Amino acid sequence: MGAEAKTEAMRDPAHDGWQGTTDGRPWMLRSLVVLFRWVNIRCLYAVMSVVVVFYMLANGRNRRAIARLFREHLGYGRWRTLCAVYANHFRFGQVILDRFAVYAGCRFRVEIEHNDYYNELASAPGGFIMVSSHVGNYELAGYTLRPEQKRFHALVYAGEKQTVMQNRAKCFAGNNIEMVPVLRDMSHLFIANRALEEGDIVGMPGDRLFGSQKSVTCDFLGAPARFPLGPFALAVQREVPMLSIFVMKEGVKRYRIFVDRIDAGDPGAPKRERMEHAARTFAAQLERIVRRYPTQWFNYYDFWE
Repeated sequence: MGAEAKTEAMRDPAHDGWQGTTDGRPWMLRSLVVLFRWVNIRCLYAVMSVVVVFYMLANGRNRRAIARLFREHLGYGRWRTLCAVYANHFRFGQVILDRFAVYAGCRFRVEIEHNDYYNELASAPGGFIMVSSHVGNYELAGYTLRPEQKRFHALVYAGEKQTVMQNRAKCFAGNNIEMVPVLRDMSHLFIANRALEEGDIVGMPGDRLFGSQKSVTCDFLGAPARFPLGPFALAVQREVPMLSIFVMKEGVKRYRIFVDRIDAGDPGAPKRERMEHAARTFAAQLERIVRRYPTQWFNYYDFWE
């Protein structure tokens, strides 16, 4: 799982400007884990604050895409946009460093809003779906929300660096979590269906399109944007509840997790209508999070393209 699956990762040509992988050679990523055992995370943040400037200059396409978010969809002026673009890249760097800090055994203080929604479903007999997005640090949820009675099957991008995948698997090992790579042969959907049949939890991203996956157009930050229909179609077809989850960084070693219910509308309505209703509910929840934490949006391509 990792390098072997890299060529099979599902891709959308429209999003080729952002590959979704962690930058850096394997030896660099392994060195980070060792470094965190000896160096305070604040020191690495300080280094990141300088390095990120060169990263921004070298990745003009990504920089312009995120600038459009602030200028066109959040209404920022030129100077505020420039500051926000830097803050966004710096925050993304912090989130990546935080992941490696966890691999090295560091701990973060986490507060959870509406944890009762999660506990209620986690202790009930049936399965359910948790819909995530590319904001904040979703991976941290896997180290915080530890289902005891169910297994958590997290659908992940198959093209991620092998070093990252190995460290994730190592950290998830004691948390009853299984990573399921998203592949062209659609085997991940069979695993997700089986997991729900067995009453387990399935985690799926709800803000990126891959391959020929069907989509629904939602109003998002003042303009139409396409969201994948897959997670919501699976929930409606399997008749299982859905939760959204956003893990947002609020301090050097502090995060806040937001859990919310995703309503699929009238149970008697046509299935397609219920799927689209659920997708638009999720899009509205994601918009509230992005407006509250605008520098933690990490989709580095034209999301509204």
